[in-house]
Amino acid sequence: MGQFRFITAGESHGKGLVTIVEGMVAGLSLEAEYINKELKRRQQGYGRGPRMEIEQDKVEIISGVRYGLTMGSPIALFIPNRDWQNWQEQLSITPLEKEAEPVTRPRPGHADLAGVTKYSLKDIRPIMERASARETAARVAAGAIAKRFLEELGIVIHSHTIAIGPVGCQPFAQGKLPQAISINWQQVEASPLRCADAELEKKMIAAIDRAKAEGDTLGGVFELIATAVPIGLGSHVSWERRLDGRIAQAIMNINAVKGVEIGAGFALAKIKGSQAHDVIEPNPPVIGKVSRSSERSEGEATKQSLPWHHATNYAGGIEGGISNGEEIIIKAAVKPIATLAKPLSSIDLRSGEVAKAHYERSDICVVPAAGVIGEAMLAIVLADACLEKFGGDNLKETLANYHNYQLSIGKN
Repeated sequence: MGQFRFITAGESHGKGLVTIVEGMVAGLSLEAEYINKELKRRQQGYGRGPRMEIEQDKVEIISGVRYGLTMGSPIALFIPNRDWQNWQEQLSITPLEKEAEPVTRPRPGHADLAGVTKYSLKDIRPIMERASARETAARVAAGAIAKRFLEELGIVIHSHTIAIGPVGCQPFAQGKLPQAISINWQQVEASPLRCADAELEKKMIAAIDRAKAEGDTLGGVFELIATAVPIGLGSHVSWERRLDGRIAQAIMNINAVKGVEIGAGFALAKIKGSQAHDVIEPNPPVIGKVSRSSERSEGEATKQSLPWHHATNYAGGIEGGISNGEEIIIKAAVKPIATLAKPLSSIDLRSGEVAKAHYERSDICVVPAAGVIGEAMLAIVLADACLEKFGGDNLKETLANYHNYQLSIGKN
């Protein structure tokens, strides 16, 4: 059972989405506008569908916050669906004399067929509504709280798009993996595809335009980078406590994600052990106290003052299930959206005959939004691991424990 937990409820076209977050310490500054900024980032991205023009996600904090500070009690959040007014018949909570026409043509690649079979339903609509990626808005809201907490520890998480369909994805090369310091994050945030390479972005946009014209969809790859993560999160002693396993599960269960890499990932399978591992080197002695500027977190300052460092970061910041002080680097492969404007062949569940799959308005490409959702899920895992490591019921207590731990690192 984790320290930081959350649960979501709601349907894609229902009245709204609900998130309940448990385990956050008291005394953390939190306002709705902070969460709304993250929700807005999720809605952006070239290739998104018309639904994003309807919804203007705004959160209402229902409980757990008083005078702008968390209370230590569960935090309840509500995100209304503006499109609910057009779906009250299809998703009526009370019985109707005449129910809406059922959806009976499952979409290949979606939860439709497996879902109606598992729950013994004759209508795919209930499966579609809950399996929809609309639910991830509730996750981003929970992740915003985790991010706000991690900021107090100096931990920052970024995402960027490195591939759309066949365009992009730099090959693995000997040397350090991309570091946060080498990426222009302002450019990423301004990019319609959250891509740091302007020339690559043009090719990605052209690929999305071609897919749209063909009635098709595109997937891609996003990368997550977490900086100033302290050494010692997670543990090697039990499988469920391993940080890499917890992160992989969190990222993999984002809608449409079909592959997760940590560090150099699958590329490590192609090279020798002498090339794959991060050599440990001594740091030069530090004369005097390491300064902590506004640009350098305490975690980064601690890393600089350690007697050693890793020459590379193929491990992606995690060794033996434990964070090792380097940047945590994650890549995730996102498959193309399963709802196609030119539907694939399927069957009609009522007649058993061949039919075209059901179509409803859809995105063409969601990779940029998936990266923002990935940030939220990574933040949730890291917040949970930090609360597990440093404890405390009030933010002041947690920070005191964190500072004491940072002072003790490398002193054994």
